[in-house]
Amino acid sequence: MIKKTNQIIILFSFILLALFNVSAQEKNKKQSLASVIHTLQNKFNVKFNYAEDIIEDVFLIAPEDHLTLPEVLKHLESNTTLLYTRLDNIVIIKLKKEGVVKICGYLKDRESLQPLSFTIVQSGNNRTTTDKAGYFQIELTNLELPVRISHLGYKTIEKPYNEFVLNTCEDIYLVHEFQSLSEVVISNYIATGINKISDGSYEIDYSKFDILPGLIDNDVLHSVQAFPGIISANETVSNINIRGGTHDQNLILWDGIKMYQSGHFFGLISMYNPHITQKSFLRKNGSDVSYTDGVSGTIMMETENKVNDNFKGVVDANLTNVNAFADVPIGHKSSLQLATRKSINQFVETPTYNSFFERISQNTEVASNANAISNTNEAFDFYDISLRWIYKINDNEELRLNFINANNRLQFNENAVVNNQAESKRSTLTQNSIAGGLNYKKYWSNKLNTTFEIYETDYKLRSLNSNVLESQRFLQENVVSETSSKIKLNYHPTNDLNFLLGYHFVETEVSNLDDMDNPIYRLLVSEVLRTHGVFSQVNYKSKNGTTNVNFGLRYNYISKFKKSFLEPRFSFMQRFSDHFTFEMLGEFKNQNTSQVINFQSDFLGIEKRRWQLSNNLDIPILTSKQVSAGLNYNHNNWLLSVKGYLKKVEGITSQSQGFQNQYEFVKSKGSYNAHGLDVLLRKQISNFNLWLSYTHLSSDYTFKDLEPHAFPSNYDITHALTFGTTYSNKRIKVSGGLNWHSGKPVTCPIQDDKIVNGNINFGPTNEETLKDYLRLDISALYNFSLNKKSKVKVGLSLWNVLNRKNELNNFYSINLDNLNETIQQSLGFTPNAVVRVHF
Repeated sequence: MIKKTNQIIILFSFILLALFNVSAQEKNKKQSLASVIHTLQNKFNVKFNYAEDIIEDVFLIAPEDHLTLPEVLKHLESNTTLLYTRLDNIVIIKLKKEGVVKICGYLKDRESLQPLSFTIVQSGNNRTTTDKAGYFQIELTNLELPVRISHLGYKTIEKPYNEFVLNTCEDIYLVHEFQSLSEVVISNYIATGINKISDGSYEIDYSKFDILPGLIDNDVLHSVQAFPGIISANETVSNINIRGGTHDQNLILWDGIKMYQSGHFFGLISMYNPHITQKSFLRKNGSDVSYTDGVSGTIMMETENKVNDNFKGVVDANLTNVNAFADVPIGHKSSLQLATRKSINQFVETPTYNSFFERISQNTEVASNANAISNTNEAFDFYDISLRWIYKINDNEELRLNFINANNRLQFNENAVVNNQAESKRSTLTQNSIAGGLNYKKYWSNKLNTTFEIYETDYKLRSLNSNVLESQRFLQENVVSETSSKIKLNYHPTNDLNFLLGYHFVETEVSNLDDMDNPIYRLLVSEVLRTHGVFSQVNYKSKNGTTNVNFGLRYNYISKFKKSFLEPRFSFMQRFSDHFTFEMLGEFKNQNTSQVINFQSDFLGIEKRRWQLSNNLDIPILTSKQVSAGLNYNHNNWLLSVKGYLKKVEGITSQSQGFQNQYEFVKSKGSYNAHGLDVLLRKQISNFNLWLSYTHLSSDYTFKDLEPHAFPSNYDITHALTFGTTYSNKRIKVSGGLNWHSGKPVTCPIQDDKIVNGNINFGPTNEETLKDYLRLDISALYNFSLNKKSKVKVGLSLWNVLNRKNELNNFYSINLDNLNETIQQSLGFTPNAVVRVHF
């Protein structure tokens, strides 16, 4: 893995060096004023007198060698914003007065070379438009502001004044803006900032996002649970179930990088920093062919994709962590975004932290141990660091670099008296993800662009379980290392047609280690799979926007098994009668990674799941087929959306489904079928927004080696209902919501014959259910301004206001011939508060 990571770093460095060399060659056409002055002082034996700060970042074409000193000074004055006054052998350099700098030019289409009239040229409050010949002239009154050139259908240009040749009207070329054909068909789908896209996906734009019940942060993985058909059976973001699927069947991408870890606090909050994530997209079906696995669904997160000219920052603190974000411009072509977050429990333990800690340690070795053992010094902390750097090489090329590092750490001491002496040993659990990605995009013309993406993502789960009574140390590790490279070609021959072609290579390595010192035992299993993918897709959108069709085909080849998969995917949207939209989606997918539970006590019983690779034998490759169809009605601030779906996933294993009944230690291959209905009703009334969502799900397993062969899925939560409302104005946002769903299927012992021959005598599999789940959440945000550049938000959220003890799971055990039932409960009443400063 280290060798592979080094190769990726070298590749990153080579690409960056090559691109910077190209950029440097372009910039070398101009020289810095400082270097020009140094040459002139030696040539004409004069002294230039100036303040260092006024010549910084000033570049120009050097004067020709044959010019005299007066001609040179005139050249300098014409091409910079400075005045040059000669006093004998001294040249004094000063800033010109504001309002004396003018620039001009002719704007043309790069392809046709035709002039572009009515193009807007703006700098600060100064604004002009080009005439029929494409000519413009504008006076600059604030030289710190860039010149912005924008024309409908073309890419906007922003340049500082010193990149224009002053007093010379040069030709300036604009290129067509290459845009995806998909567009918003329903805005404010659930709340402000949540939109329905014409390709069947859903968008959450956090720059316009209002608020959801129980949330005061833009937590991506909590936000997606607002959609019908999506639920977390145990309230965590590391167990999101889309239409009956397990969490490992979801493809989670952060700026195109696949992530194998989802949350902090082992799933109670998302590990993706809310300040650097600008948008997220959800696809339950009909995925783009450029995406690989995720047989149940896809969650994509994106950072801001433009260069910002002004510094922006955010600092906030809530009852679990402190968070800081900065967007730093680097010149006019580049900007760096950096976000970092750290838990605060090392300094203060809040009610929120205590509630979270109690929840994650419930029914684990951390909370309870053998009677002779006591646990002390329990501590948990987390942090994450996210980085996004964008560099606009020129009008046609863009480079983006991403990096993320997230970590969870839990530790505690086990104490006991051994041989009349006090003994203490420390147990630890760490979960870490580190990933980096590079994206290079080039526009070859207004009809053609290419994108090259590479990433390396590494995940590690490690526990050290120290048994003080047995003088035993048990080490467990689960490591995932994945490298990916992808190239895409988009061809846009007409306004209503787009073609996509591409190639994708993925290498995934998964290793699992079990290491015990007493008795000595060590097992290390490491597997590698390499997948080659070729894909093609066509997108058609009618000129009036009423029809949108995507159809694509992806071919995957797994070299180790010599297996091929052909995966058609499509989405169809038709608008009719002004207010109605019909849509149909379908896809085939495959996936070669999954999470399994070998023993419920693995990794201290907290994060019990470990990633594994398919071996094409007892761990098959997952395959899915899914189709859905629905109707939307949107009129007069009313929205009604009804969708039905059919889904089949083959290749699952019993170990991946979290059984805690008679099948807990059984290894079997099988499948599940799911069908259901997703319904959403929303109404907007002035500043109020109200919605009601309902999900009906019927999901059944089929395992040929189990008896019975078919029975309800562990995630067959038949009915789920959510009612929510928000109120927002310029100052305040308030939201409340009620979540209810029927109980999770469980297997119970036969009432009158619970133990037979020392074993639990279970009844029919998943025939009974836990009690219904009910939770009421409230949240509020209030914002005010400190000054023109700073504003403050304060917020409060109340999770589970009724403090209802909801049942999430149960399991049975035998102790001294007695049957014990253990019930895992939900988070109780959990408050949180935030203070956030934007500047």
